[in-house]
Amino acid sequence: MASIDPEHREDDEAAAGGEDEDTGAQVAPIVKLEEVAVTTGEEEEDAILDLKAKLYRFDKDGSQWKERGTGTVKLLKHKETGKVRLVMRQSKTLKICANHLVSPTMSVQEHAGNEKSCVWHATDFSDGELKDELFCIRFASVENCKTFMEMVQEVAESQGKKEENEEATATAGLIEKLSVAEEKTEDKAGEKTGASKEKEDDSGHAKPDEKKKEEPISSA
Repeated sequence: MASIDPEHREDDEAAAGGEDEDTGAQVAPIVKLEEVAVTTGEEEEDAILDLKAKLYRFDKDGSQWKERGTGTVKLLKHKETGKVRLVMRQSKTLKICANHLVSPTMSVQEHAGNEKSCVWHATDFSDGELKDELFCIRFASVENCKTFMEMVQEVAESQGKKEENEEATATAGLIEKLSVAEEKTEDKAGEKTGASKEKEDDSGHAKPDEKKKEEPISSA
């Protein structure tokens, strides 16, 4: 069997390596892609909770739980209004699988027989229309599940107090407007009463003058 000379082998390898050497030539791209700003709808919100989980929804027709997706569940607080919504997107496609406000009446309960899961009712808008849904979410740990439940409960209570304060402020404003309107009415009534009194006084003074004018001038 013929042996290969090491020197010839090195020459062959050098030649092969020379073919892969960078010549320094630059090829301009045929199509130039421009950067496009991508908006998520979350620019005016701050995330107060961000956890990985798997979401399910209860199918009433089939009477069974159906998976909505695995991803990140967030509680987002609006910077101006202070309202908080729950948003969850699938990790790969970023498709929204839950999107609803956290209302004062929202209550999250532990799912029977599983400390890592919890359930709640909500009016969801993830499919482009409002639907009453029963959700179940499962976390990787009991701690994350408790954190989620406690945070949602805290937000729901704060939203309830916020609505009460807004109602109280609106009621106070309405009472203030009514009080101002009553004061204006009283002022107008006072003006009318004063004007009528002035007319009576004027008419009362005018009568003696008229009588004086009607009296005949006595001859000297």
